Amino acid sequence: MANITMVSPSPTISQPSNVVLFFRYLRRNKGLALGVIILVALFLFTVIGLLVVNPKHAYPLSAGLKQPPSLKYPFGTDFFGRDLLAAMVVGMWQTAFIGLLAGGIGTLVGVVLGFTSAYFGGWIDAAVRTVCQILTPIPVLLIQVVVAGSLDKRDVTIFTMALIVAMLAWMGPTLVIRAQVMTMKERQFVAVAKLSGVSDMGIIFREILPNLLPFIAAAFVGQVFSAVFASFYLAVLGLGPLREPLLGNIIWAAQSQGAFFNGWWWWPLEPAFAMILILGALALVNMGLDELANPRVRRSE
Repeated sequence: MANITMVSPSPTISQPSNVVLFFRYLRRNKGLALGVIILVALFLFTVIGLLVVNPKHAYPLSAGLKQPPSLKYPFGTDFFGRDLLAAMVVGMWQTAFIGLLAGGIGTLVGVVLGFTSAYFGGWIDAAVRTVCQILTPIPVLLIQVVVAGSLDKRDVTIFTMALIVAMLAWMGPTLVIRAQVMTMKERQFVAVAKLSGVSDMGIIFREILPNLLPFIAAAFVGQVFSAVFASFYLAVLGLGPLREPLLGNIIWAAQSQGAFFNGWWWWPLEPAFAMILILGALALVNMGLDELANPRVRRSE
């Protein structure tokens, strides 16, 4: 009787999940890791602060006037009687809201226009390219200042400011996504999908969009950075919702009252340091995601 040799199947090697791969990438990209850590720390500061402090203390006449940092007021108070710890917590939340809303609107509109323009082409592509070519040379800051300055200060809210910042935020994502879709729609897997009878929407959502998620994420972070910076300089110019404790509004108020000349150094320094942390962290995350999305600059182990 012939011997039958049993061949055991080779063990399957499980592939690491996307979360594991992302954390491995964080270990390699120290800049991205540092940016994520700073953003998490700022998020915890805001969330815990909203649970601990009274948001009403972020507004005038809620605390003693011009008190330096102390146990009672860890961040001090300003000329208008605002507890700067409460003002920083509320202002951080408001700044994040403007950045996320304006960045989300700009990225969403840019993705829709970029996909539509590049995939379908024709007069749609010509119209989108023409509008972008006309608007791109115009300084965005100038348009935002003109629009914000033309509004009645009583009509300017956090939501209004986010819409002002988002007006031209779609141009960058539109051009980036359009260029990527133009390249990707010529790939072999898209041609195979077309020959298989997959609809245009199926090709866009199932074939092209998943491959562009790193680019979209990088574009979103870049737009959040631009929106936060825009809200900051508009507020510093006195064009924001003046009663709200936006970080830029705190600096504008400190400048108007001569905080440094009067020895109230803590008043402008604290929001300025917070803005440096926010913008620096977003810049590090944006560069890290751009490196992750772009194979030409991606680091190896």
